[in-house]
Amino acid sequence: MPGSTATSSTTPSRNDISLSAIVAGLVAVLVSFGGTAVLMVQAGHTAGLDAARIGSWLGSICLALGLGGVYLSLRTRLPIVLAWSTPGAALLITALAGVPFGEAVGAFVVAAALALVCGVFGWVDPIARRIPPQIASAMLAGVLLNFGVGVFGAMGRQAALVLPMALAYLAFKRYAPRYAILAVLAVGLAVAAALGLLRFDSAGWRLTEFVWTTPVFTWRGVVSLAIPLFVVGMASQNLPGLAVLQAAGYQQVPASRIIGVSGGIGLLAAPFGAHSVTLAAIIAAICAGSEAHPDAARRYVAAVVYGVSYIALSVAAGAVAVFFQAMPPALIATLAGLALLAPIMGGMAAAMQQPEGREAALITLLATASGMSFWGVGSAFWGLVAGLVAHWIITGRRRGG
Repeated sequence: MPGSTATSSTTPSRNDISLSAIVAGLVAVLVSFGGTAVLMVQAGHTAGLDAARIGSWLGSICLALGLGGVYLSLRTRLPIVLAWSTPGAALLITALAGVPFGEAVGAFVVAAALALVCGVFGWVDPIARRIPPQIASAMLAGVLLNFGVGVFGAMGRQAALVLPMALAYLAFKRYAPRYAILAVLAVGLAVAAALGLLRFDSAGWRLTEFVWTTPVFTWRGVVSLAIPLFVVGMASQNLPGLAVLQAAGYQQVPASRIIGVSGGIGLLAAPFGAHSVTLAAIIAAICAGSEAHPDAARRYVAAVVYGVSYIALSVAAGAVAVFFQAMPPALIATLAGLALLAPIMGGMAAAMQQPEGREAALITLLATASGMSFWGVGSAFWGLVAGLVAHWIITGRRRGG
């Protein structure tokens, strides 16, 4: 069963391993690493950090989310994908200006501790259970919609690169659908190389040096960094990430345990620069969707591959960030959009399945896809809020009538 969590094995079954799951895990890494890594490098520059500390920041997060994701996926047999908070990294670009890094690290510790407390006391599960499946599916579709639209935006900018990738996707979806994304990646790299769009010659390879920073705890750090990081991580990553798993058919997700583990491992990694370790939302859809494997009970392998890849990336995180920057943005945008077509379709179909909840689901989808942001919290959270309010008002009205 997709929602089953009982298992005593800590290694994946040989029968569960498939090429499509491995490819899904690697594509998730490719899609997730580049953009957020760039934001974190920018935040590091804002804080005045040297290359060693920026590398430690990247490497510590990679190691934490890799170890935590592998552990949770093997223990639960669910595709549990941990990620660094992209909204949190964006928040830090401005928030770290003029803040001593020791004080920032103290805030990272407090934010992780708050997540750990939520998990230990079981405050996450009651919240997750109150999200109707249709609302969760609509939120998923809204989060991913812009990635699908991004394929056509990239096509308008670099048709010579994107068109062959799109044609490869369509051809393989007809004749070998499980390997469509692998074909897209191969074609994209080949065409980009032929067009001279790959800039690997400028990549500077350097092993990660993990640098300890002693946390400094101040009220300024707690109010201006820790609480916003906690709220943004919970609202924009953890709750949407749980909704993504629910929308993919995993109904018995141990939410509090997952958030507790991610908070605990984030607490250990914070003194080395890790600003947050949260559930993935967008990336989770790649590993939890049918493209990873038709059998939902075997998709956890994609999350394990994702986690192992991040453990490997932690050794040379700074160099790999440069590697991803060497790829043309259109290639990554197209790869992400095509990999997420199936989750977009699934989310929309599930959201509109029952006539009674379609209005609230549509409001959720539109609000999430709008990209609106208030107080540093992204549209995924506000889409959920809008949909839940609409669901409550509309359902209450109909029951009352």
